[in-house]
Amino acid sequence: MIKFILGVVVGILIVFLFIFFGGGTGVKKIGEGLIDTGQKMEVMEELIKKEKDEALKGVKGKIQKEGGVTKKGPQ
Repeated sequence: MIKFILGVVVGILIVFLFIFFGGGTGVKKIGEGLIDTGQKMEVMEELIKKEKDEALKGVKGKIQKEGGVTKKGPQ
């Protein structure tokens, strides 16, 4: 019973703080910030994919140039 009452009090406190610190305006600002962050992450993701593909091409070219990979057994 004490846990239930404590949960209700904490819930009321959270709602009060949400309204006190701006409510919807604060959520809107946070959302705009997350959109900007998401756009920056998309750009970084594209750059990483391009660099990965270039590195993979370089490694494949080097392997083909050297005649392939040979596995040596125990000697």
